[in-house]
Amino acid sequence: MAAIIARNVPGLMRPLTLFARGQQICRFSTIINRQTVQRSLVTTPAWASLSAKGFQTPKQSILQRVAPLIPNLVQQPSRNLTYISVKKGKRKSVKSVVQRFMRLHCGLWIRRKAGYKKKLWKKLPARKKRLREHVFCNKTQNKLLDKMTTKFWKRRNWYVNDPYKKYHERVNLKV
Repeated sequence: MAAIIARNVPGLMRPLTLFARGQQICRFSTIINRQTVQRSLVTTPAWASLSAKGFQTPKQSILQRVAPLIPNLVQQPSRNLTYISVKKGKRKSVKSVVQRFMRLHCGLWIRRKAGYKKKLWKKLPARKKRLREHVFCNKTQNKLLDKMTTKFWKRRNWYVNDPYKKYHERVNLKV
């Protein structure tokens, strides 16, 4: 069985080579170089001159090997932050941050829980109540959200009958 495969290896290499003026020149193969092909014509068959290193797979994970083929698979999430705008050359706020989060006077950010609008017909009333609650963002999220907004959104706003009035000033709370 091994002898049959060994005899057929040069036949397998034939589509990768170009026959020109009696010399065999390897055109597309990355395993065989020109010297190996010329040496194999004189002394040994092509399969014998190949080293074991040529057939070893690189020490990479499957994700690293497939990543160039699928660019979206390993693409990092982006913040869509504009450092310099086209019209005025100013930094711009990320609109989704402004819409989804609220900054308190003390520098903390609050948000709604995820899924508070989704598939309410199959959620129990207790779960719906929990989802309506607001939660505080942690320290790293606060820093990131501050970087993603301009000073316009960090200024203090005073509203009549503000429902968040008791949360604006933090007492004995460290971030």
